[in-house]
Amino acid sequence: MRFSLCNEVLQPMPFDQQCRLAATLGYDGLEVAPFTLADNPEHITDAQAAAFRRMAQDQGLTIDGLHWLLVAPAGLSIVAEDQAVRERTVAFMRRLVELCALMGGKYLVHGSPKQRSIPPGSTREEALARATDCFAQVGSTAAKAGVVYCIEPLSTRETNLIHTVAEAVRIVDEVGSPGLKTMIDCSAAGQMEKASIPDLLAHWVPTGHVAHVQVNDPNRRGPGQGEMAFAPILDKLLQLQRAGQYKGVVAVEPFDYVPDGPGCAARAIGYLKGIVEGLDHHG
Repeated sequence: MRFSLCNEVLQPMPFDQQCRLAATLGYDGLEVAPFTLADNPEHITDAQAAAFRRMAQDQGLTIDGLHWLLVAPAGLSIVAEDQAVRERTVAFMRRLVELCALMGGKYLVHGSPKQRSIPPGSTREEALARATDCFAQVGSTAAKAGVVYCIEPLSTRETNLIHTVAEAVRIVDEVGSPGLKTMIDCSAAGQMEKASIPDLLAHWVPTGHVAHVQVNDPNRRGPGQGEMAFAPILDKLLQLQRAGQYKGVVAVEPFDYVPDGPGCAARAIGYLKGIVEGLDHHG
């Protein structure tokens, strides 16, 4: 099982230092938030993307994927009434797909709650239709680039659109592109889903809809820093992995860094690897 660290946890370190520390801690890769690489990720060139890839490789890491996609530049939205805003947003999302592939990544996670929340004056159905159209356009680009664009279900405390895996799956099925999937964020799923995370994985991963998993506690801290039990989650993921049904990485994505970013990252990888070693030892 490969573990990736969401790189914003190590801000404000320069990216090469983030790679060095993540490798030292025992991570296999980084899941990169584009806004940490440039104030405006639109300005990241192909050459710069390749350089970031080499920085990771120099430390024995991979850049596994991208997330927190629409934080910057300002003004992006997949649900805006203004078609020009949505077209600009789709163009930016497509560029991120290109950058992801150039960096060696395999997936993108579309959370971006503010940029998908239903705008005033729009109905949920209207916003969902606009979002679905944007996802369809980007899913096509992702398929051609050999990466997967993942819709991330989020909690109601973050957004008022797309809260469960089932809701995301309906969009994925409507679009019908191999470049568009969904994913499971343990913190959000722990707040929104009726089923447990292991049951959620057992139900959805074999269908091919789930391409990625992020581990974090519903209290928004790292895995092992709250009430959620991660041993059953990793056990189920290992079973699915051995069956050839889950081929992704597991990304550590805390939001509340205790005691700080590096300390949180260190604690998480030790906790997770300890669980995996125990599961391997007991068969």
